[in-house]
Amino acid sequence: MGEKRRSTVRGLWPNAIIENFYEVSGSDPSELGAWVYTDRLSYVAGDTIRFHINTTAPTYDLVIYRDGASEAEVESWRDVSGHFHATPDDASVNGCGWPVALELTVPTQWRSGGYIARISATDGTKRVEHHFPFAIRAMRPSTPDALLLVTCTATWVAYNDWGGSNFYEGNLGAGRNQASPVVSTLRPFSRGFAWLPRGAPRIPLRQPPGLGDAPRYPHMEWAYANGFSKKYASAGWATYERHFAIWAERQGYTVDVATQHDLHRDPSLLDRYACAVFVGHDEYWSWEMRDALDRYVDKGGRVARFAGNFTWQIRMEANGTRQVGYKAAAQAEDPIRDTDRKHLLTAAWEDLAVDRPGALTFGLNGSRGIYAGWGVCVPRGSGGFTVYRPEHWAFEGTDLYYGDLLGAEAKVFGYEVDGCDYTFRDGLPYATGIDGAPDNLEILAMSVATTAEADHRNPGSTFFIGDHDAQAVAYQRTRRTDEAAVDQVRRGSGMIACFDRGNGSVFNAGSCEWVAGLIARDPFVERMTRNVLTRFTQLSAPQS
Repeated sequence: MGEKRRSTVRGLWPNAIIENFYEVSGSDPSELGAWVYTDRLSYVAGDTIRFHINTTAPTYDLVIYRDGASEAEVESWRDVSGHFHATPDDASVNGCGWPVALELTVPTQWRSGGYIARISATDGTKRVEHHFPFAIRAMRPSTPDALLLVTCTATWVAYNDWGGSNFYEGNLGAGRNQASPVVSTLRPFSRGFAWLPRGAPRIPLRQPPGLGDAPRYPHMEWAYANGFSKKYASAGWATYERHFAIWAERQGYTVDVATQHDLHRDPSLLDRYACAVFVGHDEYWSWEMRDALDRYVDKGGRVARFAGNFTWQIRMEANGTRQVGYKAAAQAEDPIRDTDRKHLLTAAWEDLAVDRPGALTFGLNGSRGIYAGWGVCVPRGSGGFTVYRPEHWAFEGTDLYYGDLLGAEAKVFGYEVDGCDYTFRDGLPYATGIDGAPDNLEILAMSVATTAEADHRNPGSTFFIGDHDAQAVAYQRTRRTDEAAVDQVRRGSGMIACFDRGNGSVFNAGSCEWVAGLIARDPFVERMTRNVLTRFTQLSAPQS
C-alpha cells in the first residue's frame, strides 16, 4: 500500500476526528508509488487523451477499461519506462504540472460510458495501483432510447483531497491547515474515487448506536486504516455512478455518459436525449449547468434525479480545469461579491445574496433536508422513505401501501437528503411553496433529517458535524446565527417528489444513497427506478 506510507501521506491533526490525512506523491524516489491523471474529464471519438504519469518505479503498466455491466479492457501499455517528477505544494490548487507520458486517440468503436485508467507498478516485492476515472461521450445517442447519465464531476472535484486541499480541509495558509476555495482538475483523484474494494463501508450507519454510545463514523475509520481518502464515500464514480451504470446496463438500458463539466461547456449535449439522469451526490453546480438543465426541461426533457444535497454554486475557470467555491466565506472573500457578476457568488443557492433556490430546478432544496444516518444525525432512523402517495405512477407494480417504508433495509435515505417546506392535510404532505417549490410538486414519500448533531454528552463523544452546518443554514436564510435562528433550521426532511414544468418533467428521489437500493437489489427500489427510467426514455427527445 505505497500510497499510505509516511512519504506519500502527510498528516495534520487540528482536532480529533477532523484529521487532514491525504494522498500525495512524496519527495523520496526510493519509495514505491505511481499515479495518473488525464488532461480532461471526458472525450469523444477522435479526441486525444493525454496521460500525465508520475512513478518512482523503473517501469509501469497502464490499462484502460470501460467500467460497465462487465469490465472491458480497451487499451494497454506494458513495461513503460517510468519517470519521477516533483509535485508542487499547491498541486491541489494549480495542478501537478507533470509532463504528458502517453497519448491516445479515442477510437470510434469505444462505447460511451465510464472509463478507468489503471496504473500499476512493482519494485519486485510490492505492488501499487492507482485509478483515474473519465467519460467517453457519444457523438449522438447510442440508441434512440438511450439515457444520458451526467456524472457529478463538480462534486468529485470539490471533495478530491489529492495533494492536500479541497473545499473542506487543506494544507494551505500559515498553519498549513486551511481548505482552498480554488481546486484543480489537473491532478489525480484520491484513492477510492475511481475504484473501491468490496466491503468498503458506505456512510449511513448499518447498526444504530446503543444507549449512551459515542458517535461513530465507520467509513472514515475504514479509510484511515486502509489508506483511502476519507472523502471516498462522499463523492466519486466508485461510490455512486458506477453502481447505477452497472445496474442499468444489466437491466437492458443503454447508458451514455457525460459529465457536469460537459454540461457547463456545451448545454446542447442534453438536447438529443429524452432522459437525463443524475446519481449520488450532486452538491455543486455552476449557474451555466443549471441554465442548461432548466432549458432542457422547459423544451420537453425528462430529468431523473437519484441524488441528494443540491446546495452550492461554483464557478469554472481556466477552460474548466479550475473550480471556485468560497461557500460560507463567499460574502467576505469571493472577489466578485461587489461586481456586476455577483449573481455568480459561490455561496449556497438559497443564500439571500444568490436567491436561486434549488427547488426552482429540482423541486427540492438542499438546506431543507441535509443529514440522516450519519454520526448522530438521525442515527436510529428507519433509513428509508415513508410512502404517502402509493397511487402515483412511480409506484406502479411496487405493491407498496400508504405508510410503508421504502428502502429501509438498504439504507437508501441518507447520508444527505433534499426537502422543501411542507404542511400536512388529511394525512398527506403538501409543499407550501415559500422556498421556491413549484405549486404542482407532488411529495410521494419522505422522512426526517437534521442539520446538526445534538450533544447528549455521552462519554467519548467527538463530533464531525456538530452545529456548524445549522449555523451556516441559519445565516444563509436570515443573516442570523443566534440560538433561535439556528433552532429554526435544525429539523429537515428528505423527499421523493415529482413535477412537470414547461413541456418536461422532473422526478427527484432526493437522497445521495438511492443507489444503495440498487446495489442491494431491493425489489421495491428497483421497480420504482425502472418505472421512472422506462417512462422517461420511451418519450421523445425535446424539440429544438
